[in-house]
Amino acid sequence: MQSNFALFFRPKVIAEFSGQKNLCGEKSPFRKLLETGSMSHSIFFGPAGVGKTTLARIVANTLELPFYELDATSVKVEEFRKIFAMHKNALQKPLVFIDEIHRLSKTQQEVLLLPMENHEAIIIGASTENPYFTLSSGIRSRMMLFEFYALTHTDMKEIVGRVREKISFTIDEDALNYLISSSAGDSRALLNLLEFALKVDLHVSIETLKALRPSALKDGVSADNTHYNLISAMIKSVRGSDVDAGLYYLARLIDGGESADFIARRLVILASEDIGNANPNALNLATSTLMAVSKIGYPEARIILGHCLVYLACSPKSNSAYNAINAALSYVQHEKALNVPEHLRSPSPQGYLYPHDFGGWVEQTYLEKPLHFYESLGVGYEKILDEWLSKIKTKDKMA
Repeated sequence: MQSNFALFFRPKVIAEFSGQKNLCGEKSPFRKLLETGSMSHSIFFGPAGVGKTTLARIVANTLELPFYELDATSVKVEEFRKIFAMHKNALQKPLVFIDEIHRLSKTQQEVLLLPMENHEAIIIGASTENPYFTLSSGIRSRMMLFEFYALTHTDMKEIVGRVREKISFTIDEDALNYLISSSAGDSRALLNLLEFALKVDLHVSIETLKALRPSALKDGVSADNTHYNLISAMIKSVRGSDVDAGLYYLARLIDGGESADFIARRLVILASEDIGNANPNALNLATSTLMAVSKIGYPEARIILGHCLVYLACSPKSNSAYNAINAALSYVQHEKALNVPEHLRSPSPQGYLYPHDFGGWVEQTYLEKPLHFYESLGVGYEKILDEWLSKIKTKDKMA
């Protein structure tokens, strides 16, 4: 058995790479850039164990570049400067891979700007979080963003097949399905579990796997798309105000090892899309739920998720705000842009009427021509908003 199982089975060329067809497919822009030697500074963004580091190594191997792998949580500025200095006059510039790039400090990011601009190295950063929220605009403007996705059942099965080409072992069908589904699209998790199962016995059974990993990891994706069907059913049940059905599907997701963060994010979207201003507090509660479960985690996160789901299912429903922004975007994308009226331009010229000088509202033109996108359903709190708007425009005092 190999001493470093996962590293031994890491693909060396792009043809061996499992998953990420959006990047590695034969006609994908990323692959064309790689094959023509036109790689740019890049950010690899996606969940753990889906091939970000492996693909960076494949890029370096394909382009025959010196490869440096650094971790943003421990790297020092001097390490960057040392690498750039070593290759200052070299024909082949290095590929510097920075894991968890969103953790770089402002000073560390600034050190990278000039070398990136002068093409002293190819910088590839990896992150499980969207780094565009934490990286400086200077870094972002110099890098392409490539998104990675959790590996599918088929992708994971390919990886198991590659292992079987090197190691002779047998595995029961139910054990294979558990090995894949419990690894939640994470190839590293799959290989780690398989490695220790093979140390126990060269015939892999589900009993052995469950003894080593009693429950699934987060964001599991099964062969029959249960993951997608369950989350879809939960959302539709809450949208339809069926509390018990929503709780059932939530329980299925939790029991299957679904990420609490993922479930909470879907509830946040639902709160805005399907409840909206019929109950504005729904979005506040859902957002608080997302923050809370990210700090607490299972098993207690189940309580917070259940609390939020019951509230959302019981709330009045309206998609009027959702429909309104979609209608506005459709107009902007398909119609000629309207000119901003002179009195609304910045800085405000003469002619603009300051509403507060007129008791809170004054009639004036805000669009070059009349448009109508928002249609209130008059449901729940929307009815109060309708009354407020009517009173504002008639200058009646609000209660």
